[in-house]
Order: sequence, then structure tokens, then C-alpha cells
Amino acid sequence: MSEIKRCPMTTSAGAPVAEDNQSRTVGARGPVTFDNHYLFEKLAHFNRERIPERIVHARGSAAYGTFTLTKSLSDYTIADFLQTEGQKTDIFLRFSTVGGGQDSSDYARDPRGFAVKFYTRQGNWDLVGNNTPVFFLRDGIKFPDFIHSQKKNPRTNLPDPQAVYEFWANNPQSLHQSTILMSDRGIPLSYRHVNGYGSHTLSFWNENGERFWVKWHFKTNQGIKTLTNEEAAKMPAFGAQKDLVDSIDNGDFPSWSVKVQIMTEAEARNYRINPFDLTKVWPHQDFPLIEIGQLELNRNVDNFFAENEQAAFAPSNFVPGIGASPDRMLQARLLAYQDAHRYRIGANYNQIPVNAPRCPVHNYQRDGAFAGITPSLAGSGANFYPNDRATQGAPATVPAVAEPPMAIEADAWLNVYDVQDEDNFSQAGELFRIMSDDQKNQLVNNIADGLSQASKDVQERMFAQYEQADPDYAARVKAAVATRS
Repeated sequence: MSEIKRCPMTTSAGAPVAEDNQSRTVGARGPVTFDNHYLFEKLAHFNRERIPERIVHARGSAAYGTFTLTKSLSDYTIADFLQTEGQKTDIFLRFSTVGGGQDSSDYARDPRGFAVKFYTRQGNWDLVGNNTPVFFLRDGIKFPDFIHSQKKNPRTNLPDPQAVYEFWANNPQSLHQSTILMSDRGIPLSYRHVNGYGSHTLSFWNENGERFWVKWHFKTNQGIKTLTNEEAAKMPAFGAQKDLVDSIDNGDFPSWSVKVQIMTEAEARNYRINPFDLTKVWPHQDFPLIEIGQLELNRNVDNFFAENEQAAFAPSNFVPGIGASPDRMLQARLLAYQDAHRYRIGANYNQIPVNAPRCPVHNYQRDGAFAGITPSLAGSGANFYPNDRATQGAPATVPAVAEPPMAIEADAWLNVYDVQDEDNFSQAGELFRIMSDDQKNQLVNNIADGLSQASKDVQERMFAQYEQADPDYAARVKAAVATRS
């Protein structure tokens, strides 16, 4: 029987390692000596194996796949990957819970992050959304406060229903999203059984310089499946991760129908709701869903840490033909996400393979930790622009992909404009009224479980919000809270 040949074990510098089971000591029973450089290398690296976890979306699962365009959007956008029916674009999708840390459960009552990285021929486009079409806030200035209120109590390190409902009582703009969260859709059975939404209003522009506003929807082809609180309590903490890995390994590739809503600039100017308000949906009867493609996940990651934990999505990663909007939450995220990645994994996080574009990268960004992970970026040419190196292939700007100018309100004045009371209740009420009796019962009981632990003052303010959404909504919540008092 032939001997199995192994590759040589080495230090991180490439030198062969003679012994990996025992340290050098002074005699058989003596102390370890200071020349055990390989022991020190192993321990020092081990101490640094963890990077700071994400403050939000810490617990997640990811996979690779393909987006196939089935309807050209060339009339609306110059985006290269949205031009020709049948085009295929590689993607990387990460699902996550929002509030818990890496030690939390896959089955928390929590929104699910739905972040897709499209590796296009003109760079990476990141759609960074959730499994809900709206969010708790319409202005990013409240995001740190919101997350603090949903985390554990700073003294007891235990869940804090008082803080959760105290924040919501003081921020009625959260009612639409909290109604979704407390409904039967609050705990998905698996990541395969959730819809995904870009949530924010983004923009398209075409070759004529015409701008359109757009919302993205990913409708699961597996169907929506959810759990009750009682069912979720019986599930293993890692169940959604296992389900995703197993389904892809078994060739049961999950997929989503990709759809968009499109609004013209003229329609936006006079529409009855603010189309850039993240707490609102665009009614489908006004702006129907247009199916444009299919997204399939078909390959698991090879290394969970390298690809899932180091994956970095940013709403600011746009490509020509896709841009931002006046959405206040989106504007805040354009800064916050890139800043978070630089803190967690360094200035050159886009050189890490899972984040690296699949197209050539040429710029004048230099140095920083881990510079040159991508060899083409470690060049010795000019590190400034403009320069006189055109004949040497030095990068230059591409004016043809410039975004067209965006109109602003006439005679707009820079100020702090209060929009906290901008119709916080009507869409929450509409959602409540289309629920079945069973869904309404689940909703109010899930609310009552937490709200019953909040102070009377907070309860009364929440009752007033439910009343404004729908009197029956308030009556049911009051009755459910009373049974728990």
C-alpha cells in the first residue's frame, strides 16, 4: 500500500515546521523556553482570530448564485447587467437576523437582512435590504437610538421589553414595521422562505439622461413559511444556517422571482405619499410589480469566516445606471456602511476575495492595512490624479457614466424639517385590515407578550397609536394586555 504524501506544514512565513504537538522545554518536566517562536506564532494568531462582530446583522448565512435577466430594462437604465434578456450575473447573498449577536438564535422575532452583491462587468452593485418592504425609521439620525433600544439592557444584559416599547411609543413612525414584525411573518421558517426587498427607493437613469425611481422586490419561489413563538422555541439556534447549507448541498437550489416598481420623476413630484419615506410602501395598484428576472443560490461558501464574516455590503456600491434617492435613511447608510467595514476589516476590505469586483480595478487609493491583496492594485505608477501618464495606461475618469442632475425643491432652504408625524398610521391600519382573524390574533398576542411588561404610560401611548391605525387593532391589543396584567 503506497504511502499518502502530505504537503509540508509551515509557519506563516513559509518555513517547514518540525514539531506541532509539543513545545521545546528545559528537560522533560521543565518550563517552556522563549525560543518557541512557532508556539508564540500559533497563540498570537489564535488571539486575533475574531474580528469585531457587526453591531447589527451579526448572525448571518450566505451563499453564491446567479441572477438571470428575463426582461430588458434598457429603456430605464444603462446598468450593464440589465440590458439583454438571458444575461447572467454572479451574485453573493447574505441573510441575517438584525438585533442579536453571533451567539443569538436563527429564530428570533426579528427582521431578516437580505443583502445581495451583484458582480457586474462594471463593478459591484450591492442591494442591502431586509425581508420587509419598510423599516422602523425614516431618518438615519435615530438609528443608533433604535438599535440601543432593541438590544439587551445595559445593566442586566437581559432582553428589555420596556425599552423596546418605550422607543416605539416615542416614535410612531415605527408602527408600520413593528406591525409586520409582530405579525405571523416575524419568525421565518428558514432563509429560503423569505421575500427580500431593497426597501429604499433607488434610481435608474437611461442613455437619454432620464431618471426613474425604483423599488426592488425578491419574491421567494419556495413560498412564505413562518413559525409561531412556541414553534420557534423548539428549533435549534443554528437551524436556518443548516437548512441553507443542506438544501444547496443536496441540489435543492432556492430561488426568487425578481421584480421592480418604477415611478417617473413627474409621478413622484405629485404623488400622494412621499416616495422616499422608508416607512411607506408604494401601493401595487398605483405602481405594479414588473418581473425582470430570477435569482438562484447554487453554491455554499468554502470558508464561513473568510466569506460570510468578511463579506462587506454597502448601499453606496453603485454601478453606472443605478443611484441613490433623497431617502433620508439611505443617505445616512451611504456613509455608515463603508465606515463600519473600514473599522471591522480595514481600509482595503474591497480587496478581500468575497468583496473584490470581478472586473479590473484601477484607482489611486494606496496603502493601509493589507494593501495589495489584489496584485493589480499594488502598482508602482503615479498615485495621484490628474497626471501625465496616459500613455502608460494610468486610470482616467469616464464622464460618459456620470449621473444626470437631480432636481430639488424650488426655493428649498437648508433647515431641520420635522417629518416625525407624516402619516405614521394609515398603512399600518391597511395592513391590519387585510389580515385574517388568525393573523390578527397572532399579532396582538405577540405584541401583548412584550407590551404587558412595559410601564402603564408606555402602554397607553401604544394603545393610542393602534387606535389611530384601526380601532379594532387597539381594542384587541388592550384586551390581550389585560389578560397578562
